[in-house]
Amino acid sequence: MVAQEFTVDLNKPLVFQVGHLGEAYQDWVHQPIVSKEGPRFFESDFWEFLTRTVWWAIPTIWLPVVCWCISMSIRMGHTLPQIALMVGFGIFVWTFLEYILHRFLFHIETKSYWGNTIHYLLHGCHHKHPMDGLRLVFPPAAAAVLCIPFWNLVKLLATPSTTPAVFGGGLLGYVMYDVTHYYLHHGQPTKQIPKSLKKYHLNHHFRIQNKGFGITSAFWDRVFGTFPQRIAAEKTR
Repeated sequence: MVAQEFTVDLNKPLVFQVGHLGEAYQDWVHQPIVSKEGPRFFESDFWEFLTRTVWWAIPTIWLPVVCWCISMSIRMGHTLPQIALMVGFGIFVWTFLEYILHRFLFHIETKSYWGNTIHYLLHGCHHKHPMDGLRLVFPPAAAAVLCIPFWNLVKLLATPSTTPAVFGGGLLGYVMYDVTHYYLHHGQPTKQIPKSLKKYHLNHHFRIQNKGFGITSAFWDRVFGTFPQRIAAEKTR
């Protein structure tokens, strides 16, 4: 007897369904449903609430933390040019992390029940419902937890007085990433650079999903050879 393929019921909470797709999950999750109304994840209203975040919460919550971190390094005696250099370095490091996480973690291939479930929560939901405006930015509670190991990593590699500014720069890079990501999905850019960036990112969603992993820029895609050739060909015409 051939086992019947599992079918996801989009009218029921999705998170604990998608794991049952097994090997079919990868094909299912990369067939986007273009709707601004996102699906329900959990039966529990509490857990459902934690998965939904308005975009403006990101700068509102994290920019004061960025300023506080930078002020710590200033109080420890660093000049403004030094601070600018450290913050800039932190932003640069974030762009690398952004690329690495998106390419190797967010696009990891899974087929087990819990692998599919975790991937869907982490990034698969965004590819399945790319216009869900309340799940385009990272929930602050989860980001706060992740800040701890990143702070300790910077603390390990930097000096006590430079750690806050470098970490603040990385956090600023994250804020820029998240608000840029929201804008690329819901904004209507008129200038050439943001228009090109929007086209580049939507190409990742709707055409070539194994290329174009950068969000705030295509720099690391060019460095590592994952810049979509279709985009490159169009630019040379």
